[in-house]
Amino acid sequence: MITSGNILCGMLALVLVFHGKVSHAAWLVFMAVFFDFMDGKVARSIGGSSAFGVELDSLADVVSFGVAPALIFYSAYLQGWKGVTGALVAAFFALCGALRLARFNVHHVDGAFQGFPIPAAGLFLASVVMAGWRLPASLAAPVALSVGLLMVSSVPFGNLKKLRKGNVNHYKAIFLFGFVFSLFVLLRGAAPLAAISVYLASGFLRFDWADWLSLVPEPVEGD
Repeated sequence: MITSGNILCGMLALVLVFHGKVSHAAWLVFMAVFFDFMDGKVARSIGGSSAFGVELDSLADVVSFGVAPALIFYSAYLQGWKGVTGALVAAFFALCGALRLARFNVHHVDGAFQGFPIPAAGLFLASVVMAGWRLPASLAAPVALSVGLLMVSSVPFGNLKKLRKGNVNHYKAIFLFGFVFSLFVLLRGAAPLAAISVYLASGFLRFDWADWLSLVPEPVEGD
């Protein structure tokens, strides 16, 4: 049911795009991130994880973080750009998202994510719209292409799913919560973009958020 909330947010975002409410649609992608985070957490807590749930979650992510953000970004910045070029750029992002999910399901290993996670990638595109930035298509296209390529790259990104109950540094967790809360107070609509940009930069810096938040970092394989 929680995963269904993810799908619902993605579908409603698409409907809002067709009605010209692009900013509202972008916020629904933000809401879908909440459902995506909660479904796995709840499933693990009640022992309800299953192969069916994994597949449903991936299908939901394709809609909410692949197709919906691509169409939102297209409608906001790329519509009509150089004929069908803008549409092809949006399609490329959605395709990279699907490839990212397929690779994750087949070659998933514990540890850092390999490539930019699709929820983060979808939120990044939606966050640009939420921030109210007016990007020319010539700049928006490279942004969408770059984020798409990051999804299928091998750049490692922190995986908070590695965190275990009882192994969380509460002082660091409170600091992180306070930091994010401050972003929303100071930046408002631009806060999600700022937060996801910090996460994006952490991948290139090889900074693992789960290890940083853990009282005892997970042992590296081979240690």
